[in-house]
Amino acid sequence: MNTKDSSLIPYAFTFQQNEAEMSLAEHLEEVRQRAFWSLTSLLLAITVCLVSVKNIVKLLQEPALGIKFLQFAPGEYFFASLKVATYSALLICSPFIIYQIILFVLPGMTKNERKTILPVVVGSILLFGFGILFGYLVLVPAALNFFINYGSEVVEPFWSFEQYFEFIIVLLFSTGIAFQLPVIQVMLGLLKIVSGQTMISVWRYVILGSTVVGAVLTPSVDPLTQILMSSIVLLLYFGGAGIVLLLEKK
Repeated sequence: MNTKDSSLIPYAFTFQQNEAEMSLAEHLEEVRQRAFWSLTSLLLAITVCLVSVKNIVKLLQEPALGIKFLQFAPGEYFFASLKVATYSALLICSPFIIYQIILFVLPGMTKNERKTILPVVVGSILLFGFGILFGYLVLVPAALNFFINYGSEVVEPFWSFEQYFEFIIVLLFSTGIAFQLPVIQVMLGLLKIVSGQTMISVWRYVILGSTVVGAVLTPSVDPLTQILMSSIVLLLYFGGAGIVLLLEKK
């Protein structure tokens, strides 16, 4: 009996191994499908943005009214417009790409983890959008007004569009990233790594850190933009700490 059982072990092992391989193959197939749909949506969005790139460029130039943009090298505007279309497409497609990632990881999560991850992801997307909007409506005009007025009596501003675009993109995406701070705090609170009370108790270091973050994330050197960025980081931090405290009471 023991001999018979032992003779079946290799077959059982082979069957389990094949089953695991099939499971892995299905897993990789799902990864391929999610990546395919994400890449397809990105390429489609890039195409749409390229078609309407002039409208996007005009929107980006809106905060710099009265400034003449020059092309300092052959094809500079062409390559800059490709960057504009690509970054705009990434911005448009990011919710769909995140949705595909969620669909991939969701089956492996517990019920409680699903209840946690979905609000966090939705909040992250919304906060990133608010960050982009805040950067475009507040930070970009503040930075541009400083630079325009600072040398208005000495030099006439003629800017390279490519450099202007890179400045705008860095500032907008930096602001969007800064707006993720409450999401990180909520995750730390839900995982019981840092409590809300601890977040509040280190407020002195937070003020210092927000000043450093404002200086690092802001591509310009003007004090007004850095102060605005530091202030919004502070508000976001204490807002996130407040949310963690509320969640701890539930």
